[in-house]
Amino acid sequence: MSMNNTFSSDYNAQNVTDYPNNNTYFLVWNFKDNIDPDKIKSVFQRICALVINLNNSALDRFPDSKASCVMGIGYEAWQQLELPQPLPKEFKKFQEIKGSKHTAVSTKGDLHFHIRADEKSFAYDMASVISGYMKEIADCEVEVQGFRYWDSRSILGFVDGTENPHGKDRDHFAIIDDSDPQYEGGSYLFVQKYIHNLDAWKSLSVEEQEKVIGRSKDQDIEMDDDIKPKNSHIALANIGDDFKVVRDNMPFGSVATNEMGTYFICYASTFSTVEKMLTNMFIGNPPGNYDRILDFSTAQTGTLFFVPSMDMLDGFSG
Repeated sequence: MSMNNTFSSDYNAQNVTDYPNNNTYFLVWNFKDNIDPDKIKSVFQRICALVINLNNSALDRFPDSKASCVMGIGYEAWQQLELPQPLPKEFKKFQEIKGSKHTAVSTKGDLHFHIRADEKSFAYDMASVISGYMKEIADCEVEVQGFRYWDSRSILGFVDGTENPHGKDRDHFAIIDDSDPQYEGGSYLFVQKYIHNLDAWKSLSVEEQEKVIGRSKDQDIEMDDDIKPKNSHIALANIGDDFKVVRDNMPFGSVATNEMGTYFICYASTFSTVEKMLTNMFIGNPPGNYDRILDFSTAQTGTLFFVPSMDMLDGFSG
């Protein structure tokens, strides 16, 4: 794999390369209509300062808590807030990807907060104080409380994120380098809220489930290429060693209603990598050979955000 990207010490990225923790809040907020634009901008400035403060406070007060908060800004919000132009090179409104059977929908999102902590109370406190500020100017459209399920498995029972990069590769694949100098240290953030049809999934034998995923269920071992189905999740979602993203997926749900799902979230240095992965999954490679996991998993949301560096957040805070 070629590692031509170079990173300077001049940027201070948000905590996009932190590993998933035991407890997570995912919050998507949309600005209210008929709110004074200056009011929205003023609260946004305070939110930027708050995110910086929450991360610094967590590090100072509880250095071993592995707590962090990452804020992403949606395309329409970027325009409304009159943030810097030109935009990051690959920043745009996500357009739905419609296959012959399944669709990666596009949904609105102005601000996204990704809150991680081993202690649930810490994650709750962060989410609570952010919501206290945001409710003045926005409505919360998505609130997902994710949890670690056994050894980082999705609720479908398979380990999630095995192909994630590690070490310095996490920076390489998640953080923009000097190829876009104005936004060096930033990241593209893409999220989807999936709901699983667990009754249909559980009706499959373990062997059939393994063919859908492309890995063994117990040992998390990838099938050999000569036996791995061409429409398995692994075959279509992984598009090569030079095209990776940092995924922080978490399971969530309600046992009473049997509405269980996966919050798919990834940070990337190029959004085109994410688009290629989604196209493989929903349209298929070749077209029609879509990802079989979609027969059991429905994407209810799909939004692209941009995560500015901490230094840029500091500038936004006024």
